[in-house]
Order: sequence, then structure tokens, then C-alpha cells
Amino acid sequence: MSDTTAPAPMGRFERLLTLWVALAMVAGIAIGTALPGLVNAIAAAELASINLVVAVLIWAMVYPMMVSVDFGAVAGVARQPKGLLVTLVVNWLIKPFTMALLAVLFFEHLFAPWIAPEDAAQYIAGLILLGAAPCTAMVFVWSQLTRGDATYTLVQVSVNDLIMVVAFAPIVALLLGVTEIAVPWDTLVLATVLYVVLPLVAGLLTRRALGSEAAIADFTARIKPLSMIGLIATVAILFGLQGEVILARPLVIALIAVPILIQSYGIFALAYGAAWLLKVPHRIAAPCAMIGTSNFFELAVAVAISLFGLNSGAALATVVGVLVEVPVMLSLVAFANRTRARFPAT
Repeated sequence: MSDTTAPAPMGRFERLLTLWVALAMVAGIAIGTALPGLVNAIAAAELASINLVVAVLIWAMVYPMMVSVDFGAVAGVARQPKGLLVTLVVNWLIKPFTMALLAVLFFEHLFAPWIAPEDAAQYIAGLILLGAAPCTAMVFVWSQLTRGDATYTLVQVSVNDLIMVVAFAPIVALLLGVTEIAVPWDTLVLATVLYVVLPLVAGLLTRRALGSEAAIADFTARIKPLSMIGLIATVAILFGLQGEVILARPLVIALIAVPILIQSYGIFALAYGAAWLLKVPHRIAAPCAMIGTSNFFELAVAVAISLFGLNSGAALATVVGVLVEVPVMLSLVAFANRTRARFPAT
């Protein structure tokens, strides 16, 4: 299958995206410290553990990718099953268990001199929740930045979400040893509607209104900078919301970030390498590796809070996952774009 409306190569603004994101992190922490009232107001705009301000920004990021989705090409996904197979194997048979292994290794052994045992158990739980919740919304952003196949990415995310509905709770229960896992269905459903269904409907209506593929390509090129601005604003808000925690507990945040970083780069290497060995086209290989690397942080944070409390170490660990994700994913986007020529074009 082909993606005739794949985004154009990165312009100057996108090539400097890492710099803009770094500045957004600093600005977010500064705003969170200087204007706590504003940050508290943003934090209060929440429904089912999903911040509505951030949701609107993510919606703006996802929408341009959805305009590129060609429903007529969905059937063609069956002709390229390898990318979907890699995604599902890595996400559900490997990622949760390697994250649990790394969490135990670091917090029960390597970091034991600096972390109290009761805190270590909480951090391990939070990391396990992250590992069992592969990404939904932000994958569309990473796919767009790597010129991924919009239609195939949608199918990958949709199948992944269907599996998450039935597999998340049993995997978490197994790894945490907790038998009563209350899956926040309102968070799952609302996130799916906000990040997938609504942007998809809007994209479909936009495609119909524009008509020709040339008009669609021109439109997506014009709105792409808005998507990147949404990403930068999202980063600023996330870091603003957690600014006090970052400044108050920098060592703990750095320690929690270590296994997350190893897991992220390791999972990407595994999925991307498998896609390369299987000769999966780059427009499918890059997004399929990104899905497992990124996390559905709203779900992980919601479950951590419901199981262990708002101020628990488990909740903190899931938040660190949010903070680490964007810089890591941007570095992987850059790597994927540099290695495009090593994959088949079709």
C-alpha cells in the first residue's frame, strides 16, 4: 500500500524542534514556579484523569495526521502484516515484562543504597504500569514526523487499543501481584474518543471537503506547523504541572528516569531492528517501533493514583515517564529519519 499524502520533508522549524522542546521544558518549569495559580487552574481542568487543556493540544497534533488517512487503503494493511505483528509482539509479549525486570533490577539492587525499600516498591509499581500501557495519541505525531503511513498507523493504534482493553488489567495484576485491578474505563474510553475518534471524523470530513489528493497534501503541509506548536505547548504545560516536583526531588526523578530510558531505547531498537530484518517499509517500520516505545501516560497515571494514591511513589514514577517521553521520542524520530534509506521504500 502507498501513502500518497505523506508529509513533505522537514522544514527548518521541524529540524529545530528539539531546541524548541528544550526551551518549552525550561519555560514550563519557570511558569509553574512563578505562576502557580495559572498552573493550578490548568490542572483543575480534568475529566477522567485526562487534562482537557492538554487533550485539546494533542487533538490539534493528531488532526493533521488523520487528514492523511485514506479509508480506501485500509484493506491494504492486510498485505503488509509484518509491521502489525512486530508491534503486537513487542507491546504485549516483551515490553511489560522487560520494564518489570529493569524496575526490580534498579530499585531493589542497583539503587538500593539511595532508595528506601518502601519507596522502591512504589517506583517499581509505577514503572510496571507504564510498561503495560503502550501509546495511543502521540504515536500519530511521531508517525507524522517520520513520514509514516497514516492509514497503517491508524490500524496499528486501533488494534493495539483493542488488545489493551482485555490485556492491560491481567498483565498488571500478574506483575504487581494485585488481584483487584480497577481499570479506569472512563479514562480509556474518553482518551479513545478524544485522541482517535474525533480527530478521525474531523479528518474524514476534511478530506471530503477538500476533494483531490493534491488539495489534501497542500492543506496538511499548511497546518503541519500548528501541530508542532501544539506539541511545544503541551510540553510546556506538562513541565509546568510538574515543576515543583522536578525542583524538589531532582535526584529521585533522575533515578526513576534511568530504567525508563533504557527500556525506551531498548524497545525501539528491538522493534525497529525486527522491522528491518523483516524488510518492512520505513513508512510502516518507524511508527510500529514508536508505538511500543511511547506510553499511554494518562492510563498509567490514572491507575497509579487509584491503586496507590495521588502522592504515591507509583504516581510519581508514571509522571516521570511523561517528562522523559518527549525528548526520547524526538531523538528516536531523528534516528529513524536518518536511517530511512536502509529500509525498503515500498
